[in-house]
Amino acid sequence: MDALLSVILHRLGESVSGPLLSRREAEEFLRLPSSSTLDMLSVAGTVRAVRAPSFFNCGIVNAKSGRCPENCAFCAQSAHHETGAPVYPFVDQDTLLRKAELAASHGTKRFSLVVSGTMLGEDDVEPLCRAVRRIIRETGMSVCGSLGILTPERAARYRDAGITRYHHNLETAESFFPRICTTHLYAKDVESLRVARAAGMEVCSGGIIGLGESLEQRAELAWTLAELDVDSIPLNFLNAIKGTRLENMPRLAPEEALRAVALFRIMNPSKDLLIAGGRSHVLGEWQSWLYAAGANGMMTGDYLTTSGAAFEADLTMMRTLGVA
Repeated sequence: MDALLSVILHRLGESVSGPLLSRREAEEFLRLPSSSTLDMLSVAGTVRAVRAPSFFNCGIVNAKSGRCPENCAFCAQSAHHETGAPVYPFVDQDTLLRKAELAASHGTKRFSLVVSGTMLGEDDVEPLCRAVRRIIRETGMSVCGSLGILTPERAARYRDAGITRYHHNLETAESFFPRICTTHLYAKDVESLRVARAAGMEVCSGGIIGLGESLEQRAELAWTLAELDVDSIPLNFLNAIKGTRLENMPRLAPEEALRAVALFRIMNPSKDLLIAGGRSHVLGEWQSWLYAAGANGMMTGDYLTTSGAAFEADLTMMRTLGVA
């Protein structure tokens, strides 16, 4: 076994708090040869078994779609791209409840309301809060919000409605972010996470692997999330959408995706690490290896503008692995 992997296990045994590698060591981890991949996954799986919370899954609903003014290079919903993605206003309460009930009937533990745009329009805030209260009351699920840039006033209203975890992805490393988005600053995203935490909500933030970032920038994002002490990290793999600026980006190799999952587990040993968009597209038959690589959760059902795995298929996989 590579010496760096032995260091991780030693620090795990010593109950080191926080990341089990320095940022420089994280870069070294990602540069290990392909012959070390199985050992890398084994070590990350051990970290998950010792430190991570129990397995869970979560679902989302695209509660407001399209025409986002931000110019994120990967996004089908950006007004800067022509992708044919659906465009519709905030969804009515009954429809949101039906989506939530479907997720709950398949064992989903968390359910997130996601909207396109820089932040939710003021006219939609109270309807959203009413929907949140109803979903909690009628399904018993924990409700999360992915509602854009956050202000203290908005954070308080969302928290009081019952949102317990606020999702706002950083998407990529700060050093690479200007290549992906130029319509707002990275600092605004970081500040939204701090506002959510100050309001009493847990914070959920991750990114997309395969945007063209370097290995060093993947390590940078993992380190940033550890520094911010986020509670949950959703990792996505790029599914290049025709009409976006990244439509010609090559598909990530399954091995590379799993090595990235292993890194984020090792850098955030006690946090929720769930795999979201692009997992079927990138991993295919290798999806069950996500748990061996350190993940302890997955986003199930459909995503925002692309289809996900069927609830039944995910449940079958989880039962086969003994985690459902």
